[in-house]
Amino acid sequence: MIRVLLADDQEMVRAGFGLLLSAEEDIEVVGEAAHGEEAVTLVGLRRPDVVLMDLQMPVLDGLEATRRIVAEHPEVKVLILTTFERDHDIFDALRAGASGYLLKLARPEELLDAIRVVASGQALLSPSVTRRVLESFTGGASAVARPAALDQLTAREVEVLELVARGQSNAEIAETLILGEATIKTHVSNVLSKLGLRDRVQAVVYAYEHGVVIPGS
Repeated sequence: MIRVLLADDQEMVRAGFGLLLSAEEDIEVVGEAAHGEEAVTLVGLRRPDVVLMDLQMPVLDGLEATRRIVAEHPEVKVLILTTFERDHDIFDALRAGASGYLLKLARPEELLDAIRVVASGQALLSPSVTRRVLESFTGGASAVARPAALDQLTAREVEVLELVARGQSNAEIAETLILGEATIKTHVSNVLSKLGLRDRVQAVVYAYEHGVVIPGS
């Protein structure tokens, strides 16, 4: 059972999402928060697996709430669910530790899939949007000095990191490199561990910020 906390300042939005999620056999809504401060508190009390987090909320916004939740409860996944597709909002959310983002205009089945993906420990990335966001914020990545941490990676692990940054799934990377999917999963895990990254979202940000992948290349 996936335990979900809803954080949105609009009661009707929370009610609508609550009805949708409660109809699923594998999802349980364990709480609702009307602002970011309440979300942080409820995460400590209810221990959800996933927080659906709106960005624009009173008292404490979704971005700062995400930072605090990830810092205090690293096992909890935050999925940003917002009306806005502004580059800086999405990018800041990823850097704050969100495991993914989704627009409220998404279809119900997309939301349900997103919750399951994030709960399973994967990151929810839209390659096209992620590339646009990262290009706008890391245009100078090619001039950034290579961090020492990258020297810990094997040549194969660097290849895997590059393909993760381009939005490929484990299955797609396995096909590209002609390797087994289980082997790719191990490589991805090693990359995250060696670079001290939380998930694939952070791996994408890291790769673009540090010149492993050059925007537009």
